[in-house]
Amino acid sequence: MLDRSRIVDAVVVSLFLLILCWSVFIMDEYLGYQLKQWGMKPRTWEGLRGVLTIHFLHGDLEHIAQNSLALFVLNSLLFYFYRPIVLPVFLALLIVSPLLLWFTGRDGNHIGASVLIYAEFAFLLVSGLIRRNPILLRVALVVVLYYGSLVWYVFPVDRKVSWEGHACGFLIGLLAAFWWRKQGPQRKVYQYELEPELPDDENAYWKVPQQDSVQNETTVTVRYHYKPDDKASDIPEGQR
Repeated sequence: MLDRSRIVDAVVVSLFLLILCWSVFIMDEYLGYQLKQWGMKPRTWEGLRGVLTIHFLHGDLEHIAQNSLALFVLNSLLFYFYRPIVLPVFLALLIVSPLLLWFTGRDGNHIGASVLIYAEFAFLLVSGLIRRNPILLRVALVVVLYYGSLVWYVFPVDRKVSWEGHACGFLIGLLAAFWWRKQGPQRKVYQYELEPELPDDENAYWKVPQQDSVQNETTVTVRYHYKPDDKASDIPEGQR
């Protein structure tokens, strides 16, 4: 059964992220604040500020519109189903992914929430598979069904997009899934899995050789003797 309070918390956090993204976009695109220059610039001291700002900067309306729905869905799933460990996981995905991009990305100005989107996508997918929890496995299948095509953009199929950012986010999400695999929601353990196995009994009936039972059987011989009835001989043949 779904927990309404957890749903509300997950939705509120996701909406807060979207409000930040759209507020920054409006300030940059329509109010002339020129905030895109605060993006991630690999291997520059100036670009280090992009570790925190990259997720909230977008190039145009199409860019932010495409990222908004995926960010809302994936972030809500993360905050709902992984609530016990969501804070350290989310911070790792939010900060470590762009930090890795700072070391490995192409020269230029990288912006967009897709780094976080790919990190959450990889975490939800891999964590759902390795935990063997039926509910989390369903979450992973839903993520693959609706967002499986994201995997293609981990590779340089389009040089115009920051595929390095996608790859860094995906890698950190995968590593986070293995790092926290023993914490948070786990597969339900049934009672029969906890009970110790019975000791091996050499005298168990299914291990007794079958020949022994055959040798112990007693052979009984039955003989039948026929004794004619004397009275039957006195009856005429036609009446028998």
